[in-house]
Amino acid sequence: MRIALIQQHATRDKAANVARGLASLESAARDGAEVVAFAELAFEWFHPQRPAGADPLSLAEPIDGPLVTTFQKKARELGVVLVLNFYERDGDCAYDSSPVIDADGSLLGVTRMMHITDFPCFHEQGYYTPGNTGAPVYRTRAGRIGVAICYDRHFPEYMRALALGGADVVVVPQAGTAGEWPEGLYEGELRVAALQNGYFVALCNRVGREDCVDFAGESFICGPNGDIVARAPRGEDHVLHANLRLSDCDESHARRLFLRHRRPELYATWVGR
Repeated sequence: MRIALIQQHATRDKAANVARGLASLESAARDGAEVVAFAELAFEWFHPQRPAGADPLSLAEPIDGPLVTTFQKKARELGVVLVLNFYERDGDCAYDSSPVIDADGSLLGVTRMMHITDFPCFHEQGYYTPGNTGAPVYRTRAGRIGVAICYDRHFPEYMRALALGGADVVVVPQAGTAGEWPEGLYEGELRVAALQNGYFVALCNRVGREDCVDFAGESFICGPNGDIVARAPRGEDHVLHANLRLSDCDESHARRLFLRHRRPELYATWVGR
């Protein structure tokens, strides 16, 4: 699988953000990408950096709205698989959502962020309803892909569920700031998740200064042995490419050992509290 991560800044001009994303998508496809992924809320100003106003639902759009349909058309035209992220409205609820679009433009489904945080500059509980889609794995033309949206990556139970669902690649749409983590731990937990679960992890981060946050960039991809495969620079727009040998997943310690030796009959009493 040849994958590309679109690391780009956002402004308050959503149309300009979408146009920039489409141009990067076309560039990635010309360079041979079979899968293209975008960062969290890639096409809009990061709303949760400020507490929610009286009507946060007015900022969201439905799954069949103009954003997703535009990218469905482009996926079909270019023949690439897309993992998006946007602020989705569904009735009276709104979600941090990642539609997954196959290379023929069909919408395979949507993953909604399950765990919702709240702390300074990340007032997400005022915007997002906790997700109700579980941890789906999508059988795309390019391979089996799962999605862990930003905060969900911190929960080992969720990351393991994607492995049990058969994911070869887990895409992480991220909104991570410069200096958010102690040095090395920003990527360390995902390198461990990749090792423990036997899949590739591809984290696509936002970049650029906004109202009260400075998004770091530094998107990266790690393999099922925990090694870094590719890394984007800090603080600038970038299209990160990598060629992933999916057979490495079958050869991983996780699939040859860890997952085979699980004892799930014990775990509910340990972690169900």
